[in-house]
Amino acid sequence: MEKAKQLLELTPEESDAVEKLDGRRNIAGDSCFYTFFSFRGILVNRVEPGLIVCTLKVPPRLTDRSGKLASGAIANLVDEIGSAVIYDEPPPTLVSVDISIAYLSTADVDDELEITSRLLGQKERYNGASVIIKNKTTGEIVAEGRHSFFRIRSKM
Repeated sequence: MEKAKQLLELTPEESDAVEKLDGRRNIAGDSCFYTFFSFRGILVNRVEPGLIVCTLKVPPRLTDRSGKLASGAIANLVDEIGSAVIYDEPPPTLVSVDISIAYLSTADVDDELEITSRLLGQKERYNGASVIIKNKTTGEIVAEGRHSFFRIRSKM
């Protein structure tokens, strides 16, 4: 266990580098490093009630060992862009009920992707969204996801 701890410890130089990272506020007011890391580079092209269309040029930081867009990055896009289509003021607290993703093809570094999220429906506090990630150049669908949510009512 000690050896594992030592391997995970940051050197003073690494610690300084982490502290210098820019964690500016990003989507939906989140300011955590994870959100900044995963959403940097997304351009929102169109927003309508029940629809969001974005583009993303695949950055190296979101690729796997083979240089393709990582499946975890795709799942994150389906999760976050899918939930973003459910807009309300104040922003609702959403709990994911189910996420289903079909990985249909791959995307390389610098491929430009179009991400379309549509609200499929809403019944009381239950919502469903569809997310399609498509390669803009080839027209090939990279992934198609469905995400369902449950809105939690605030106790305040």
